[in-house]
Amino acid sequence: MTQRSGAARPPGEPRRVAYLYLLPAFLVYAAFLLYPIGRAVHLSFFDWDGLSLGRWAGLDNYVAIVTDEGLRAAFGHALVLIVFYAVVPLAVGLALAAILHHAKVRGLGFFRTVVFLPQVIAMVVVAVAWRRIYAPDGTLNALLGALGLDSLTRGWLGDHTFALPSVGVVGTWFETGLVTVLLLAGMSRIPGELYEAARLDGAGAVKEFFAVTLPSVRGEIAVALTLTVIAALRTFDLVYVTTRGGPGDSTSVPSYEVYHRAFGLSQVGSAAAIGVTLTIVIFAISFGINRFADRSTT
Repeated sequence: MTQRSGAARPPGEPRRVAYLYLLPAFLVYAAFLLYPIGRAVHLSFFDWDGLSLGRWAGLDNYVAIVTDEGLRAAFGHALVLIVFYAVVPLAVGLALAAILHHAKVRGLGFFRTVVFLPQVIAMVVVAVAWRRIYAPDGTLNALLGALGLDSLTRGWLGDHTFALPSVGVVGTWFETGLVTVLLLAGMSRIPGELYEAARLDGAGAVKEFFAVTLPSVRGEIAVALTLTVIAALRTFDLVYVTTRGGPGDSTSVPSYEVYHRAFGLSQVGSAAAIGVTLTIVIFAISFGINRFADRSTT
């Protein structure tokens, strides 16, 4: 009886052994991710300057995120950056990938490398380079002056109206290559028979794109949106190097507010609450994108 019951066990039993194999990785994960998140949640309920004894604040730090005009503006700026980091690169990437996929361009591998190149450059380096481009005596104003458009020149990063879009354009430049490469990889796996069937049905290039190409790369679109939206919401180094949240608070974003309040204003509890809220927002948006993609493919 003992041998029969032992033989009937499914592979991998007893499961306690499998859990022991997973335990080292889980301990590392808990030490460097779960514990810091839990500690941040704990600190978010205190009014603490990082040095003296903290005072219990309850939900005051979270209420401030809703009632404080500056914090509301920071989250609003992050939503604006989503347009530049995710929506625009997705539209441009779809167009570029579709054209390159059908045009059979020579040297496509080299083009992919060039387009993807911004992703391998540290964002701090990117920010320093673009800060120089946007400077009053920088490349952009020099180009506008050479074209006779001197009336359009300005200090782009010091202008309340144009500072946030200027930062967003950098995000568009940075993320477009990643989106294009992801979509090209997805389009390369589409069977040629689908395009032939669409052409036999009289589909033109536009209808072929919407009927065959777009539905076939929904998974890649979901991945691209997830990565770019997260990049937009956690933007810190670009804002820190280019504008420091200015002029005024016109380019302040939640991740910069976490740094500014914790290390500049000694409001550690408020910074922790912003960080926790930002984490929840990122998780919710990422979950929504993937749920929508899963439903679209079924």
